[in-house]
Amino acid sequence: MLSGCAGRVCHVLVLVLCLSAAEDFDWTKNDRGSFYYGTFPTGFSWGAGSSAYQTEGAWDKDGKGLSIWDVFSHKKGKVFLNDTGDYACEGYYKLKDDISLLKELNLNHYRFSISWPRVIPTGIRSDHVNEKGIKYYDTLIDQLLENKITPIVTLYHWDLPQVLQEKYGGWQNISMVNYFNDFASLCFERFGNRVKHWITFNNPWSVAVEGYETGEHAPGLKLRGTGAYRAAHHIIKAHAKVWHTYDNQWRNKQNGVVGISLSGDWGEPVDITNLKDIEAAERYVQFYLGWFATPVFHGDYPQVMKDFVGRKSAQQGLGTSRLPTFSSQEKSYIKGTCDFLGVGHFTTRYITQKTYPPGRGSTYFADRDLAELVDPRWPDPGSEWLYSVPWGFRRLLNFVKTQYGNPMIYITENGVSEKMKCTELCDDWRIQYYKDYINEMLKAIRDGVNVKGYTAWSLLDKFEWDEGFSERFGLYYVDFKNKNKPRYPKASVQFYKRIINFNGFPNLREVENWKRKATETCSSSNQLLAAEEQRSTAANILRLIHDPLTSHMEMVTEIVVPTVCTLCILISAVFLMFLLSRRN
Repeated sequence: MLSGCAGRVCHVLVLVLCLSAAEDFDWTKNDRGSFYYGTFPTGFSWGAGSSAYQTEGAWDKDGKGLSIWDVFSHKKGKVFLNDTGDYACEGYYKLKDDISLLKELNLNHYRFSISWPRVIPTGIRSDHVNEKGIKYYDTLIDQLLENKITPIVTLYHWDLPQVLQEKYGGWQNISMVNYFNDFASLCFERFGNRVKHWITFNNPWSVAVEGYETGEHAPGLKLRGTGAYRAAHHIIKAHAKVWHTYDNQWRNKQNGVVGISLSGDWGEPVDITNLKDIEAAERYVQFYLGWFATPVFHGDYPQVMKDFVGRKSAQQGLGTSRLPTFSSQEKSYIKGTCDFLGVGHFTTRYITQKTYPPGRGSTYFADRDLAELVDPRWPDPGSEWLYSVPWGFRRLLNFVKTQYGNPMIYITENGVSEKMKCTELCDDWRIQYYKDYINEMLKAIRDGVNVKGYTAWSLLDKFEWDEGFSERFGLYYVDFKNKNKPRYPKASVQFYKRIINFNGFPNLREVENWKRKATETCSSSNQLLAAEEQRSTAANILRLIHDPLTSHMEMVTEIVVPTVCTLCILISAVFLMFLLSRRN
């Protein structure tokens, strides 16, 4: 009996130690209260976002160099339906049109990225600077400012110059730190007199894990157990160097701020009374957002990452940990290199303990010793990974507040996609998602979290990386089948615009009225789009009628060739069966 009592005391002490290690974050308290009606602080900034490769197109125009995504997407089987970002939304040519959409929404800021290979084709500044690329971003920034829209500029949104990948192995190589710093310095020099908000990296977790661990994203390498950690190590060093460059050379002249945008799903313990589940949930968040945030704010990797990767490495017979280490000088150099933290957030998972034996191989995912679960009741608009779990957003923001000293936060990505073959502008699920998630952010601000702005992701439907054009995040629908890539407002445009105009949620009656009016608007837009698609289809038929050669070639490629191939396969199968029957 005494031993049982002592065991319970020890369990309580361990639980207390675990919770205190989380720096005041209370894992056992999850307030999922009712909808809160109220307004955001005065001066709160509302925006929308995009990225260069996903929207610009013009992949080989005006002196732009190849990026790793240009090369990766051109390899068969890497992207759904072999889509590429070659044309994307043709944003490179539709700059004025898109700024008019930003004005229509009454946005305070627009978040976009600068394509490194568009301004430095090889990625190496001493080789060549492409002035046509510089001019494009000059024009974009100037027109935003003319329309009183603040530019928030991301320096790296995944489109590494291909030359740097081929010559050096990309982010596996420490030389990227200096090349990226040269690129950032050029941007500060050319645009910094007008741009005051800089983001070094967008979601480096995806760059590291999906680019160098799983190979799902460019450059498509599968260096399991080492590639992601090495890439992240160099990205963190590159971020710190760029921050110091701005701090030493440009801050006094330009008075801007430099941050990093980190994505993080929330991890909620399956059982909040179970110590193992709490530990697993914290590991999930630390291996995700904390992997990058903890070095930037505290100078080193999360202790739990060092412990788990170190132990797994030892079990695999390795002399040193697969997680690289920072020297004491590097720790002090990296610590504090964040004027604001960009937070990208989309969804939540339930987390429970799951031990992976050393024999399963060394991977980033196995290093965490956890399992991810979803609640089948969570709304799912069709994407295989994105469930609507609004309360997780508030939990994540409060975690950031307690772990990192309540930094200034900009929400740099938040939104929901859908997968639909048919056109649908009445996106009531997106209205619901924005309503609930923005409200949870408002509750977090009431909790004392220092959120200064919100960026809806995204302004337009666009190229969604390995999902191609099958997944749509946009407030505006883009007709990718039409060579002009026209944009059409979804119902969520009107709803988000009203949140912006009221700076929050005035009352139940008013907010319900917004939803009704937004749905009425989208019904007429649906009719307009349907008519346009019919005209486009008719034009294509007429083109084929008036161009016999084109018609003939398309008939050959779309009908004759597949038919002949099918017949060949059938004849071969029959012949094979005949031979087998003769042998028997």
